[in-house]
Amino acid sequence: MDSIKLQAAIELSGASWQAGETSMTRLSDDQKRLRLGYVSGPNEPTFEEQEQIAKINQEVFKSARFKGEITAYPASFDLRTGGFVTPVKDQGGCGSCVSFGTVATIEATMRRIRNNPALAIDLSEAQLFYCYARSQSRNCGNGWWVAPAMDSAKTGLALEASYPYTAGDQNCSNLATNWQSSAVKISGWHEIKSTADMKDWLANRGALAACFTVYNDFYSYANGIYRHVAGDVVGGHCVSIVGYNDTEGYWIAKNSWSANWGESGFFRIAYGQCGIDSSMFAVDGIVETGWLSNVKILGLWTNNADRNAYVYVSEGIGWRRLSDASDQANLDMLIQLGASKAADHAVSLYQENGVIKEVYAW
Repeated sequence: MDSIKLQAAIELSGASWQAGETSMTRLSDDQKRLRLGYVSGPNEPTFEEQEQIAKINQEVFKSARFKGEITAYPASFDLRTGGFVTPVKDQGGCGSCVSFGTVATIEATMRRIRNNPALAIDLSEAQLFYCYARSQSRNCGNGWWVAPAMDSAKTGLALEASYPYTAGDQNCSNLATNWQSSAVKISGWHEIKSTADMKDWLANRGALAACFTVYNDFYSYANGIYRHVAGDVVGGHCVSIVGYNDTEGYWIAKNSWSANWGESGFFRIAYGQCGIDSSMFAVDGIVETGWLSNVKILGLWTNNADRNAYVYVSEGIGWRRLSDASDQANLDMLIQLGASKAADHAVSLYQENGVIKEVYAW
């Protein structure tokens, strides 16, 4: 269906989005499919079942809201407003969308946890897909799903500089050998199946990874609130959900088709559409390795147990444990950091898996 006929169908249906020629509509059918990449995991519902679950979820949510049973959260929220969303990327001609949706969710959650929109964090989608997914026999042609991607992130993700992304199957040989010196891990993840809980998480904790059925008309999306109007199923896709709006009834999604598609790389999709909110995936916490430069110590805590000392670090970093490798090292760091706190001096700290191993104070 060309864009003129599709736009007429959109208007006839009462939907409120605009269709047009996009970077996706110019591609062949085979090339379009490679811009997707989500497949249902072994224990996940089918696309059709996810769409039915999403519709049921919305009815349950509406009923609970009518009864006044919904936890208070803002009527609308957008992580982009606070600057917590990292730049849109382009997965290119490889079905690696799960990697991009997962990484985008981790990055935004990390900025939100730190409450630092300027936090320089750029993780490697290439490592997640070409190393972890490849080890599970997944590739550009057969895609992946979110649960094993999140499990892989618990092992550790390299920075983009350690393995820059290019589209096309690779064997992980491009990963820098020292990537673990600056790796980021997640402490855990969980699946959210309640619409109210999804919105509460977005408003208070961070982004969410979500997957949905893609119909042919979605490639023509230019702007507005997407609802499926015409065209057949072409596959599944994963994105990062970064906001919502109850007044107009939509989710805000960060896509991985470059900033030249949709609303500067983002799109809005109506509640209950295409299985988008059958469930979503949340990152529980972040575990970091690398230097924390020019931070201040705001608090100290210890007790009479051996080598059991913590410091509270500025810039939204929070409590960090001091290494318990030896009595002397633990005591030396505690004394140095106590003096820095008393003098209100900045310090630099090296942490490994969230534990402070080195201190540079001046």
